[in-house]
Amino acid sequence: MEADGTFLGINNKISQSVPHLHVHIVPRRVKDGLRGFFWPRQKYESEEQENSIQEAIKRLVSSQ
Repeated sequence: MEADGTFLGINNKISQSVPHLHVHIVPRRVKDGLRGFFWPRQKYESEEQENSIQEAIKRLVSSQ
């Protein structure tokens, strides 16, 4: 993802109707606007960009 760093958020039980564990892995960049656990959300420029990022993540996860 060509990030400068990574933010990891791990949630378990609090504010969940069905207790479970999930992890957020958020690529970080200098001055990206992340404040605490809340980050500015942006739409993808196109469906092609969304699919390209999805495939990149799949490749990286499956190569580990």
